[in-house]
Order: sequence, then structure tokens, then C-alpha cells
Amino acid sequence: MPIFKIHHVTRYEYNRPVRESMNEIKIFPFACLEQETLSHELVISNQPDVNTFIDYWGNKTGVFNVMQVHNKLVIESKLLLRTTAPNQLRINFHTGFNELEAEVNNSLQLLELAEADQIKSQNLINEIVSRIVGDGNSIAAITERCAEYIFKYFKYIKGITNIETTVDEILAHSSGVCQDFAHLMLQILRTLKIPSRYVSGYICPNKNGMRGEGATHAWVEAYIPGYGWAGIDPTNNIWVTNTHVKLAVGKHFIDCTPVKGTFKGPAKQKLAVHVSIGYEDGQVFEELNNVQMQTLSTDSKEELIDINFAGQQQQ
Repeated sequence: MPIFKIHHVTRYEYNRPVRESMNEIKIFPFACLEQETLSHELVISNQPDVNTFIDYWGNKTGVFNVMQVHNKLVIESKLLLRTTAPNQLRINFHTGFNELEAEVNNSLQLLELAEADQIKSQNLINEIVSRIVGDGNSIAAITERCAEYIFKYFKYIKGITNIETTVDEILAHSSGVCQDFAHLMLQILRTLKIPSRYVSGYICPNKNGMRGEGATHAWVEAYIPGYGWAGIDPTNNIWVTNTHVKLAVGKHFIDCTPVKGTFKGPAKQKLAVHVSIGYEDGQVFEELNNVQMQTLSTDSKEELIDINFAGQQQQ
């Protein structure tokens, strides 16, 4: 079973001093049978106390405040983790909508995760649905066809979307990155009333050259009756096995945001995110992303700035 050493550094720099920074982090490994945390060290500048709780979706969440004046905020996660899932999943490809309905009706959360968003281009989603659904298809087969469709007809291009890109915009230019493809797949599956959830984490394929390697990654979990939650990665057109490390789940990206918060002070900020993944064979994959964050007015003496620190888009 593979062991991964993951080093994730999020660094914010401000051009003027700020204070009273209040933050929420979801960079803890998700508690599930498919992965085992061997060690996890969290280091934050100014050494604030971090209080943790389990949120509505089952994610371990940390909150902390940096009250004193500061010019930077650095959040460093050092994770040693073993994935325990098999190389091939034994997903139930025989259960269909009748079995799904029976299970979903007994769970309020599954009902919530089966509800599609209201979007302008729903007609285009309906067209995709008509292409991937056939007579007698199982839920697993439809889910697999959905990932195949996105992989085939949508181009993986970095830099043309951001954390606020909508499904309508993704459909308009038929391209994006993993965060976009996850949101698109969620809308398709939920149009069919298939419960599905957004997953945030890392992909660690070493020399396989998968899209999104070495950065925070996103994929989807679909609820398969008679099996449960099954991860599928539309960016790479694969079922999730032991090369994905899960951090958080939710209905959308905003539920899984790695870091978000607020601060006081009229400042401009820059964000840099560094992720390195070490493998058992000694190989190390590294990726550094620099992001120009929102430009804020410097005329005001003081204002409360509410910044979603997920300015780092998942790749």
C-alpha cells in the first residue's frame, strides 16, 4: 500500500500591515477507511491556537485567529499518509434507479446532494444527459459515462477559469481545470437525481503523468446503491483508487475550501501555494502557484476585508 509524504504551504503576503485575521482551514486528511494518517504536523505563523471540529459534511475543520499586526500569514501542513484502497474497485454495476430511490429517500443528506443547481444553460446539461443515459443503465455505468464525456469533450487548460467560474461559463468555453470539471459533473449527475459530492484533496500518481498532479486536486464521489460512495475523477477519466488523498467533501467547492478567512486593514495581498509530494521510491513532485489576489483600495484608513482565501484554484 503506497505511502505519500505531502508538504503543502499556503503563504499570504500583504503590502501593508493587517490585523485580526480570522481563518478557517480544511487541510486535514478526511477520516475514512481508504486512507490512514501516519503523522500530520501543522505549523502556522505567529503560532495561534487552532480549535477543531467536525462540520456538517464530516470534515475536520480548524479555526484560528491572528490578532496582532502582521505582514504575512504562512500555513504549513506536513502529512505522512498511507492509502489503503485496492488498485481496482469492486463497484456494483448492476443497481439502477429503483434501488437508488429506495436508499436516497431514507437520507436527508443524500436528498440534498441529489438536488441540481439552477443554471441558465440547463438545456445543455439535459443534452449531455441524453447522450450518456441508455435503457437499463446502472448508476455506476452512467457515472462512468459522464466522466468519459467530460474527459473527451472538455479541454484541460490552466489559467482560463478561476474559483468563481460558473457551470454556465464552463459550458460556454468547453474547457477548464479539475475544479470546473467536478462542478460540471455534479450538475449532470444531480440532474439525474444521483447524489454526488465535491471532493478536495491531492492526486499522487508519481510517474503516470496525470492532470492535477502535485497540486490541490478535485474530483467527485457518486452514491452507488448497494455500494456507497465511489470516487471518480473526470479530469483523468478514472475511478479513484489509491493514488488520491482526500481532505474534504461537500456539495460544492466552497464547502471544501482549504483556507478562507478575513482580516482588518486596507491592504493588497499576494498568495503563493507550494505543494510537494514524496513517494516511496524517493521521487518528489513539486508545484508552485503564485496568485495575484484581489486588489483593494488603500485610501480607506481601515475596513473589514472579507476574502475567500480559496483564491488558489484547484487544478
